Amino acid sequence: MLLTFLKGIVIGMCNVIPGVSGGTVIVIFDMYEEFLSILSLNIKRTLKNWRFLVPVLLGMASGVLLFSKLITLLYKYFPVQTNFCFTGLILGSIPLLCSYVFGNRAPKESSASTDNKKSLAGIISSVICILAGLALIVGFYILKQKLDAGPAEFELPPFTWNLAFIIFIAGILGAVTMIIPGISGSLIMLIMGVYPIIITAIPQLFNPSEFVHALILLLPNGVGVIIGLLGGAWLIKLLLRKVPNQTYAVILGLIAGSVINVFPGFSAIDSFGKGAGSVFALLCGAALAYFGSKTPKTEEKAA
Repeated sequence: MLLTFLKGIVIGMCNVIPGVSGGTVIVIFDMYEEFLSILSLNIKRTLKNWRFLVPVLLGMASGVLLFSKLITLLYKYFPVQTNFCFTGLILGSIPLLCSYVFGNRAPKESSASTDNKKSLAGIISSVICILAGLALIVGFYILKQKLDAGPAEFELPPFTWNLAFIIFIAGILGAVTMIIPGISGSLIMLIMGVYPIIITAIPQLFNPSEFVHALILLLPNGVGVIIGLLGGAWLIKLLLRKVPNQTYAVILGLIAGSVINVFPGFSAIDSFGKGAGSVFALLCGAALAYFGSKTPKTEEKAA
């Protein structure tokens, strides 16, 4: 439960970074199917998984609340090393996804046979889905290049019903994309123009003089996020049951393509210290993703 809580913190942290997908990190930690299951409307099943549900939700909330400011500082003072760490996380998750798409590993939710993985038609359809995922990420990357301005300090705007409606819709769309690996929910909010409001309002919850103001701006977003999570989880669970290979192939393409969103390029390394730190961060991220994805399976075998 402690390990799940710590992973939840990382997921929450990533969900406040435009261009970094929280869904990617959920897949990296091999928690995707468990995460979808707790978002189902099956209350009995959800409560049965409380040992996963409680720590991951507490961890995500802690990651968003406590690290929304820290992430901004990391990108301000250590942007290259931070991006290399996220690049390592993505690369370290590739073997896990390949085992779902082309190997003998089958998603828990799937009711389909895994025999078609090695058939010619299965391989062709998987490759097409991977390319589709890559193409989608490239499109989002081009859009991000036009909009990317980085987090900045903003004053909280006055509350209006029109603004609340926009924040609500952004919450729905952001949540749906948040659980799709490779697509950043924060990027969707940035596109809709509400990201500066949200990222500024979260730290203001700790400011007594601005608490009420920040809370009424965040509430529409929170309601929208809940609706988007439930609807998006239902759709993805359906796809995993009916077409698991193709679904994970698209996810593989999304995650592999998301490297372009975070990799800073070797030209960003302008000193030996920065280079050493970047390599260390890359290796730590890759090791965390690779070995972190194996932990739940090891525990299952031991049990």
